[in-house]
Amino acid sequence: MSLRSLIPAVFLPVLIFETGMGALAPVLALSGRALGASVGSAGLVLALLGVGQILGDVPAGALAARLGDRKAMLVASGVTAVTLSGCALARSVWQLAAAVTVTGASNAVFILARQSYLTEVVPTGLRARAMSTLGGMSRVGAFVGPFLGAAVLTRFPVHDIYWLALLCTAVTVVVLLTVRDVADPAAGAVRETASVRSVLRGHRRVFLTLGLAVLLVASVRATRQTVLPLWADHLGLSPSSTSVVFGIAGLVDTLTFYPSGQVMDRAGRLWIAVPSMVVLGCAQAALPLAHGLASLTVVAMLMGFGNGIGSGILMTLGADVAPPRARSQFLGVWRLCADSGAAGGPLVVSAAAALGSLAAGIALMGAVGLAAAGALLRWVPRYSAYATTGTRRSSTRVAGGAAPAPVPEPRPPGDASGQPEHPVRGRGEPPRT
Repeated sequence: MSLRSLIPAVFLPVLIFETGMGALAPVLALSGRALGASVGSAGLVLALLGVGQILGDVPAGALAARLGDRKAMLVASGVTAVTLSGCALARSVWQLAAAVTVTGASNAVFILARQSYLTEVVPTGLRARAMSTLGGMSRVGAFVGPFLGAAVLTRFPVHDIYWLALLCTAVTVVVLLTVRDVADPAAGAVRETASVRSVLRGHRRVFLTLGLAVLLVASVRATRQTVLPLWADHLGLSPSSTSVVFGIAGLVDTLTFYPSGQVMDRAGRLWIAVPSMVVLGCAQAALPLAHGLASLTVVAMLMGFGNGIGSGILMTLGADVAPPRARSQFLGVWRLCADSGAAGGPLVVSAAAALGSLAAGIALMGAVGLAAAGALLRWVPRYSAYATTGTRRSSTRVAGGAAPAPVPEPRPPGDASGQPEHPVRGRGEPPRT
């Protein structure tokens, strides 16, 4: 298996689907305003897309486990087609809000299904590159989508952008129906039996430790999209200049996703996870020091670089620690941690701005980035055998030369220790430094 063999069945559908979603993002609030919504209500319509993703994460894992990854994607695409039609035909703000929320939930199902599929069929030596490329497709779609949307809006009203997204969804369905996956999952019949509740209970220590690190990472990464336009407005820059700065940062972000996967596969996850958070956290903390267009552009490029090199890191870590018998259900809860952080980070900045100190809110999220780097440094080696080349070699020796396995599920209550044996350290040994 190679990355090239994954393009038709995995990366192409995600690219097309996310291009349609990317075209929506800049105009969701505008379409709400066109229906008579206030500025606050229009902003809420945009936020409901993320709320829908949070609400759909856990059910997405259960659905993918029950139907299979490919069927779950087809179901998600069908639901998205209905909700996008509802958005285009909405005649009131509440109708638009309901359709946008369900669109976010179906988007969660679509992405989780491909992540679960890659986790199962891609060899471990190719895993990080596959996941970073999957994340890169979402980035490319988010970068290209607004330009396609702008071309449509030059001739048509704002609500017609939903028909463009619907066209992308229809093309995605055609690709899914005509292109076969490169491999069939081997353990699909086994993993269907686990419930989300049992997965959450059995792996609560992972979610309370490494899951917290994931939440911090996602909050910092999502905040960058909020602080850049807010600080540009604080400096008095024009909307066109702000858009250019935002586009340059997005371009740097998009161009750096593939090298990160290579580094993670060869040197280990921490060699990308920690530098990504350090660069992104320091860049956000330095943003209040920018006092003009040039300095703002430099900081924005650093933020784009820090976020770009971390492409796919959360999905890769989720694949490393997901239990084989409940992979989709585990990844659903894993994405819930990430999406919750993505929703909470911008709220912190908004609250600080409302209290009269935008710079303090931005600096606080920069500190959160450094805290995320520390949390990753502390918890990734504990749960992932692929944290560094050293943990990988140790895990291979423990396994007798075999490839390291994901974190095993906890033993039954009758076990003397009640804790799973770690593939690197063994049961009862202290963490290695």
